[in-house]
This record gives sequence, structure tokens and C-alpha cells, in this order.
Amino acid sequence: MSEILVLYYSRYGATEKMAQHVARGIEEVPGMQARLRTVPAVSAVCEATEDSIPEQGAPYASVDDLRECAGLALGSPTRFGNMAAALKYFIDGTGSLWLGAELAGKPAAVFTSTSSLHGGQETTLISMMLPLLHHGMLLTGIPYSETDLLHTDAGGTPYGASHLAGTDSKKPLTDAEQRLCRALGKRLAETALKLQS
Repeated sequence: MSEILVLYYSRYGATEKMAQHVARGIEEVPGMQARLRTVPAVSAVCEATEDSIPEQGAPYASVDDLRECAGLALGSPTRFGNMAAALKYFIDGTGSLWLGAELAGKPAAVFTSTSSLHGGQETTLISMMLPLLHHGMLLTGIPYSETDLLHTDAGGTPYGASHLAGTDSKKPLTDAEQRLCRALGKRLAETALKLQS
């Protein structure tokens, strides 16, 4: 079984739910498996440390998770139209993989959750794409053949899956958002499988 890494940061749970749906889409492809991983929050307190195992949810990611993956789905909530600092901090520590071109040629996809409909979904997705391009990864999005893109009044972009969480961050994923997450995961896994053969 080849593994696709689903790496995300989630503060209120919406991005984590999206990651789970992306993972379901990956596992719809025979021979492909999802590996869910998260990153710890960044603290302004210099002495603050996180336990090596989170209290709940997916384990924390390591550079080896990236090295071993056949593809990558990267997810973050929006922070002023950009990815969250915790995810950026982790990605900034992947220079050794860049030096060895260890991610070059692997497929990647991105997903995000925002509080408002125009809260920077597309710019956040693009902000996550930039380091992946520097790593030489091959980006996949969601084509308009996924008709939910044409009809959704919540999240969903051709750049990657997105979700409108609402100002209280409590809106559940709509059926269309869930389908688009699964479609993104499936497309990523199918692309990884084709690249391997």
C-alpha cells in the first residue's frame, strides 16, 4: 500500500474534519492509504513545549512522514489570507528534504477553512502551494467536472477544497464541501498511482 500524507493544522476542528474527508477520498483508490498527521500550535512563550503525542486527533508529523509519502494533501485554516503559523513553521523546517529534492515529482493538493465566504480561501490555498512548488511537487486541484464547484454556495474552489465555517467556526461541512474534499483526495491518490506506474 502506498500512503498519501494528509497533513493539517486545525484550531476549532473544521480543517480536521476536512482532512478526514480528504483521507476517505484517498482510500477510495485501491492500493492507496491515507496517513493523517497534524502539527502543534506555535507559542509565543519561549519555554512552552508540547507533548510528543497530542491529547486528541492525529499524531504530530515528522519530516519522515513527508519523505515516505507518495503524495501530500496540505490543510490549514485561514489566517489573514495565509496559512496558519503552525503549519508554516513545520514547512519551514523541511529544508533538508528540499536539498535532496526528496519531494520533487510527488503530487500535492491543498485545502482550507475560513470564517467568512470572502475570508481569503483562495489566497490561503495559494500560500500553501508556494513552498510545495519550491519542493518541486506537482499540484492537483479540483476540475469543474466536479459539478459541486458550479453550484456550491459555501466552500469549494478549483485551487483545492474549502469550507465556510462561519464567524463562530461552528458551521458543519455541507454535503457539497464533503464531496469536494473526497474528490480532491481521490484525484490526488489516482495521480500518485499513475506517477508510480
